[in-house]
Amino acid sequence: MTPHLDPEPKPAAPAARRAVSLALGAFTQRRINRILDLAGHAPRLGWPGSSDQILAWGNGISAKRGAWVASMTGAQLLHIEDAFLRSVLPGRSGQAPLGLLIDPQACHFDASRPSALEDLLKTHPLESPALLERSAAAMARIAKHKLTKYSGVPRNAPCPKAGFVLVIDQTRGDASIEKGAANAQSFHQMLALARAENPTARIVIKTHPETRLGYRAGHFSAEDLDDGMELLTHAIAPQDLFAAAQTVYTVTSQMGFEAIWAGHRPVVFGQPFYAGWGLSRDIQPARRRGRALSPAQLFAGAMILYPKWYDPCRDALCSLEQVLDQLEAETRAWRDDHAGWEARGISLWKRQPLQQFFGRHRPLRFQSEPSSHRPAMAWGAGPHADGVHHLEDGFLRSKGLGAQLVPPLSLVLDRKGIYFDPSRPSDLETLIANSLTLSAQERQRAADLQTKLISSGISKYNPRPSAALSLPPGRRILVPGQVEDDASIRLGTRDICTNLALLRCTRAQNPDAVVIYKPHPDVEAGLRPGALSQATEYCDRIAANHDPISLINQVDEVWTMTSLLGFEALIRGKAVTCLGLPFYSGWGLTHDRHEVPRRQARPDVLGLIHACLIEYPRYFDPVTKLPCPPEVVLDRLAEAADLPQAWYLRPLAKIQGAFAGQAHLWR
Repeated sequence: MTPHLDPEPKPAAPAARRAVSLALGAFTQRRINRILDLAGHAPRLGWPGSSDQILAWGNGISAKRGAWVASMTGAQLLHIEDAFLRSVLPGRSGQAPLGLLIDPQACHFDASRPSALEDLLKTHPLESPALLERSAAAMARIAKHKLTKYSGVPRNAPCPKAGFVLVIDQTRGDASIEKGAANAQSFHQMLALARAENPTARIVIKTHPETRLGYRAGHFSAEDLDDGMELLTHAIAPQDLFAAAQTVYTVTSQMGFEAIWAGHRPVVFGQPFYAGWGLSRDIQPARRRGRALSPAQLFAGAMILYPKWYDPCRDALCSLEQVLDQLEAETRAWRDDHAGWEARGISLWKRQPLQQFFGRHRPLRFQSEPSSHRPAMAWGAGPHADGVHHLEDGFLRSKGLGAQLVPPLSLVLDRKGIYFDPSRPSDLETLIANSLTLSAQERQRAADLQTKLISSGISKYNPRPSAALSLPPGRRILVPGQVEDDASIRLGTRDICTNLALLRCTRAQNPDAVVIYKPHPDVEAGLRPGALSQATEYCDRIAANHDPISLINQVDEVWTMTSLLGFEALIRGKAVTCLGLPFYSGWGLTHDRHEVPRRQARPDVLGLIHACLIEYPRYFDPVTKLPCPPEVVLDRLAEAADLPQAWYLRPLAKIQGAFAGQAHLWR
């Protein structure tokens, strides 16, 4: 099976070729310069020598100036453009790209001469089963998450009724039109042919995202419409349009390329890079290409082999799969947050972390009562009004306790319920049930995450590692204590709802076992009430202030009410008995005292990991301040002794420790 992540390319050696920029503005684009530097083209200002390269962005004035200077000096012209999965919002909105196309021959959209992309598509074998497997998996993943060049499209945007003919507009003056053997008249010829070939069909003209945002005009307006035509101006995922369209017409738009992935054979009026390979109906055939490719081969060349992809959190060139990890995280954050949030009843210390998580595109409004038409979030499983999203810490939280006011690196936002309340469905339940249909690549990603969790010893709070306990031989059972007034106990337990009852039951059913009791870290830290004086009557060891993962590694089983340690034990292949109803029980993976009749699916541990650690939470990188995938947070937790924390939180945590019996004041 193809690994989820390729090895990260190393930064360019110091002897990389000097790349001269003739545009001063290029030096304000920090990420673009960084990608070029990592790719071996360190940007410099100055006059080039014959051994230098000249950076030429697109086909604008600076690119034409660069071509003239190259002809005068003998320097090599290096053509730079955005990669085909660029960012959540257009570059004119200020967002930096996640990849570049760096071509020493020509721009990929210049049909007048072969580019390196054209030569790659024409001459590369593109037959490796592993490469084509990656290609098919990435196409499916992009379709599932509805990603595109600018992925900032809302969920469930209204789509015209199926059966229409899709005509794709572009912005006026776009270089890909002129260089793609087309002009403004080509758009009206395209619309006329679409009407002539489909006289009874509705025609939907999709405008460009930059036209909708007011940056650049398109070729069509309401004045161009006849009966049976519609100008679609709102943002919508291309995948939704392709699924509903019967035919696609384009001049040189990248959406024509995306239509091919979606199973269409678009009608193409210009000569974009994706025409001429037998996958489109070309009005102007690009005869010098001539090779027949499959969609997976075209995708492999243009999306895997040609671009230089960049991981902003790791500051490294990377694989397409890693870029998809990052783009999915950023796109999900935009789709959740672009309309803004109203956050109700949020403790003061939590507001800055929540603002970083959910206020990147529009600042949160913190309110005590409903006051706006924004979607609303509130902490935990309290008696929130209908439609309020339930907010909680994720399962890979931080390097330190929430009760110590350490900001979280992951949060969950549940639209149906919350994961620790078994009395009603939650988004997590749906994700776990649906994990039966994960692709091979999704399962591999979960397996990679599991391997890294085990090897790094990462858990929810990640205390300092502790020495192994000295334990007698025999079957060993770990019993994790919990905070007894915690919502997961109030909502997720039945007859056994205290640490003492848990220990008594465990000992009664396992009289000969070696029982180790681990007090909850909040109780150990003196931040929450719940110390258990009778523990020694029912256990063989009390593992105070011990790293829970080292304890899990020493035992055979975990007996718990609803503790997350049960989930962490499942990840590590241990048997788990649940005396309550945690989110991971009821799926056939644990020994359960009670049942949740809704939970009929039977996923395996990889399905559980994918749902709980990849799909359900959102993650925040404390270094770059970007939304990020779980793999980045895992790296941060594994590598950093101390992650960034606001200066005032540590003394505030000490103050609240004096009021451990009043936890409601800060929770």
